[in-house]
Amino acid sequence: MDTSTSGSITIAVDESLKPLFDTEVDTFMGLYKRANIKVIYTSEADAMTQLLLDSVRLSVVTRKLEKEEIETFKAQAINKPRQVTVAKEGIALILNRSNQDTTFTIAQLKDILAGKITKWNQLDPKGKATPIEIVFDQPTSGILRYLKDSLAIDSLPANCFAVNNNPAVVDYVTKKENAIGLIGVSWISDDDDSTTNVFKNTIRIAELSNDGVEFFKPYQAYIAQKNYPLVRDITIISRETRTGLGSGFIAFVAGEKGQRIILKAGLVPVTMPVRIVEINRQPLF
Repeated sequence: MDTSTSGSITIAVDESLKPLFDTEVDTFMGLYKRANIKVIYTSEADAMTQLLLDSVRLSVVTRKLEKEEIETFKAQAINKPRQVTVAKEGIALILNRSNQDTTFTIAQLKDILAGKITKWNQLDPKGKATPIEIVFDQPTSGILRYLKDSLAIDSLPANCFAVNNNPAVVDYVTKKENAIGLIGVSWISDDDDSTTNVFKNTIRIAELSNDGVEFFKPYQAYIAQKNYPLVRDITIISRETRTGLGSGFIAFVAGEKGQRIILKAGLVPVTMPVRIVEINRQPLF
């Protein structure tokens, strides 16, 4: 039987969170040599399905349990499945390096995802009359679910499609001038990560606005201050009914060491303050 720091378990993680949880899992197993955590990176919907079917002990997703899922757990004698929010993360819009249309309002994004805006010159009359292609990670993506829920979109247009995972989204956008990609911010937020720097050097990151006046990129400070519009919670959901390795891993991610990893990754931890630095651009004299 496993303990909070030893044994073996399998967990399922939303693939858009892979950079962060690669580090969390590797650090945890580095500290606790007798612990082995196997990670399945998959879509949010599949991660929840595997948890409900008892194929994994934990799932890491970007939403809380739905009523039907809680009832499913109750039928399995799990009356209070544990849900722990550990961080806040954003969804980034990425563009081809040659694309100069780098600012969007949330209203424009909604119209693009609803199929009302289909060409770039509908956003800017000076833009090209080329069709917009919207690309995301997977058909059952947590990114897609969040956007449909938060923007109240029932169905997506034909120019919106999946490519398999977040790196594939970046690759597609680097090759297609007319594409808009949707990826998890954790893929581009850690400046000390080599993959992040490769990605950021091959694409543009769009700025978003709620009001059409102030536009923000998905930087840590703007996510923390709620200026960036597309922010979601990262939640670990457990089916453990005792204190096992899953509980130990949750405690680690929610504790000081795990929260420092989140902070360093450029995301927003829930239990540690984000240092906000304001730069005074006024001349000294």
